[in-house]
Order: sequence, then structure tokens, then C-alpha cells
Amino acid sequence: MKAFQASGKRKRAVARATIKPGTGKVMINNGSLEHFSTPLARARVKEPLILAGKAASKYDVHVNATGGGPSGQADAIRLAIGRVLAEATPALKDVFLDYDRTLLVADVRRKETRKPNSQGQARSKQQKSYR
Repeated sequence: MKAFQASGKRKRAVARATIKPGTGKVMINNGSLEHFSTPLARARVKEPLILAGKAASKYDVHVNATGGGPSGQADAIRLAIGRVLAEATPALKDVFLDYDRTLLVADVRRKETRKPNSQGQARSKQQKSYR
């Protein structure tokens, strides 16, 4: 068997996942999954692994996540793991799509750029009074 790679993005966060045949270990930024961020973020990251079941336990997963915040990174990691597992085991693609499309397809929403005369906000402008 060979290794597979995939990446995922969410807002400013980027995650790159690699899987190799192994015993089911999950490493995020050279640390165990159990030490990653908050319990909610860990639960989000575990979703594709739980759905894959025995297929995921045949692989060791290594993820490198950069940029963004804890929630954005968790969703980027979730997307990267979902994509790489679907690439390694094509039967999982339908399982992931039936459960949640964002396991395979990125959420393209990004932060709206700031505008002049708005003190760093995207839409609110400084009030003015003429009368």
C-alpha cells in the first residue's frame, strides 16, 4: 500500500493530511489528537474517523495545520482527513457525502475586506450629520 495526501482549507486555516498504512494513530502538528485544542474541536476532527470505522484504523494519519484559529483549524483538519480517507478508500466518498458534504467540499466563505472610512469594519461606516 502507498501513502495518500490531501489538503483542506477553512477561512485562513490550511491543513495538509498524509496517511500511511499503520495502526490508526492520529497526529496533529506532531502531537496526539487527544492533546489538540478544545473538546468540541476534537469531536469535529474525529467525525470522519468515526464514519470510516475500520477503514480508518488501517492507517496512521499525520496532519500539519497552520493559520487561522482553533475552530478554523479543526474544520480544515476535518476536511483534509475526510478527503484523504475518501481518496484511499473510494467507498467512503458516498458515506461522507450522505453524512455532511463539508467532509469533502470546502466552505468557500472568506472574511470580507475592509473599506475606507469604516474603522476596520467591512460594512459599518462612520455616521455623519448635515443638519
